[in-house]
Amino acid sequence: MENYSTRMNTFLQFLTEDKNTHLEHLEDDILNNGLKGGQNALNFLGSLMTMLQSNTRSSMNVTVKWDGAPAIFAGTNPDNGKFFVGTKSIFNKTPKINYTNADIDANHGGGLAEKLKVALKYFPALGIPGIWQGDLLYTSGDLKGANMDGQRMIVFTPNTITYAVPVQSNLARRILGSKIGVVWHTTYSGKSMEDLSANFGANVNKLNSTKAVWSTDATFKDTSGKATFTKDEAKRFQNVLNMANGSLKKAAPYLRIINKNRNDLSVSTQLKIFLNTYIRGGEQIRDTKKILTRFDKYYDAILQKKVASVRTADAKKKWEGVKKIGLKELRDNSTSLYYVVATYITFQTAKTMVIRKLQQAEGIGTFIRTPNGYRVTAPEGFVAIDHVGKALKLVDRLEFSRANFTVDKNWVKG
Repeated sequence: MENYSTRMNTFLQFLTEDKNTHLEHLEDDILNNGLKGGQNALNFLGSLMTMLQSNTRSSMNVTVKWDGAPAIFAGTNPDNGKFFVGTKSIFNKTPKINYTNADIDANHGGGLAEKLKVALKYFPALGIPGIWQGDLLYTSGDLKGANMDGQRMIVFTPNTITYAVPVQSNLARRILGSKIGVVWHTTYSGKSMEDLSANFGANVNKLNSTKAVWSTDATFKDTSGKATFTKDEAKRFQNVLNMANGSLKKAAPYLRIINKNRNDLSVSTQLKIFLNTYIRGGEQIRDTKKILTRFDKYYDAILQKKVASVRTADAKKKWEGVKKIGLKELRDNSTSLYYVVATYITFQTAKTMVIRKLQQAEGIGTFIRTPNGYRVTAPEGFVAIDHVGKALKLVDRLEFSRANFTVDKNWVKG
């Protein structure tokens, strides 16, 4: 399969507007972009179905979403020809681009600074073409030994998920012999920092091999041959897509106006926040009618809180008016909103079917660290990329997102 590039007006616009720094969940596209977003999510799922039927003509590319931290950038600045490393702060209004250890000391602190110094020391030997973005997995001091299910493992925990590799494996020997590990997922090229093209996907075969750096890329690899839909699975998946398509049509009246006058207190914005509270609480989103009843009370309370937060009579009158309009929008569109939530739930169902199938591919062991030891978990998720470069993430939010909110992190920012 191919990797496809998206041409942006400027490098900075790509990162702030197209938000490669924050991918959206597939099911959220309906709340973010209305009817167009719903149709886009449906198209993504259709292409994923084609891919999982072993159809080589699929226009969908899938990468594994590793749970690394921090995001790291490295390569040659086309404006001056100098090699640099950095974090997302290279896109600050005053960029923090590190060419030397002195730059790192000036721009960063703590554990982050130490990791960036290791990257600056060893990444130049990779011969990175242009600029690459990845997620840092470990430096040598982060590697630990652990017993899991009676087997001795090398483990590292860059963020929420702990990755485990059997000590006796060739991969473990490769990792133990390195100074730093990184997973690359995006590449950039261009004549200047303001004229760069971004490509989702990176091929580590293009890099030089060096013992000090364990590099991998995020390309989905099904070495087991298990991540393929059977005929029955494909039929069930198609039925779910048909349900989503049917409810999407009934949701269309509200979805066509969902982006009109969108603000922090609009129905669509607050609905997205409200649904995320289910994820944080570890509660599955199932009963559409019950969800909307709860949301009605939640939205009323949010608006009333805003009214109560202002002191002057004029301000209270203004926000009372906003509350009246917001509640009228919610209740006038109750039928269409029912189908918005129903479509959202059906998208989640279809996404979960895709994730479960992709997870059958064999790879590095993944675990969640708990007070009682390690619990087996799935990878953070996957990223689906269509033929024009748009990407949406496929994450089991009940599993990973809740863990991301609650598990102690092994990451020190600086």
